[in-house]
Amino acid sequence: MAETISYEDFSKLDIRIGTIKEATPHPNADKLIILKIDEGKEEPRQLVAGIKGYYKEEEIIGKKIVFLANLEPKPLRGEVSNGMILAAVERDSLALLTVDRDIPNNAKVQ
Repeated sequence: MAETISYEDFSKLDIRIGTIKEATPHPNADKLIILKIDEGKEEPRQLVAGIKGYYKEEEIIGKKIVFLANLEPKPLRGEVSNGMILAAVERDSLALLTVDRDIPNNAKVQ
C-alpha cells in the first residue's frame, strides 16, 4: 500500500468524467492508444493511454471513463497526453474506471 496523503494533497487532484469519442492506435508505439475525450467542452481532450494490450479501439468508444484532468501535459512518443485515464490493475488484468449511472461529462469526482 502507498503512503498516506493528506486531504489537502487529495484535493489537488482534478478527477473528472468524460466519454471516449475516438480511439486510434498510436503510430509510434505498440501499447499506446490515442483517445479523444468529450469532457463537456467545445474541443475534445487528447489522452494517450497504455491500454492497447487490454482493449481494442472499437470496444472503448462511447465508454464513460474517469480521468485525471490536471496532470501536466506530457509527450508520449510524439503525441501529447493532456491528462491520465484511470484504471485498476492487478497482475495481467486492467479495467478502466467507469461510472455506474449516467452523469454529465466534466462532472467532478470527489
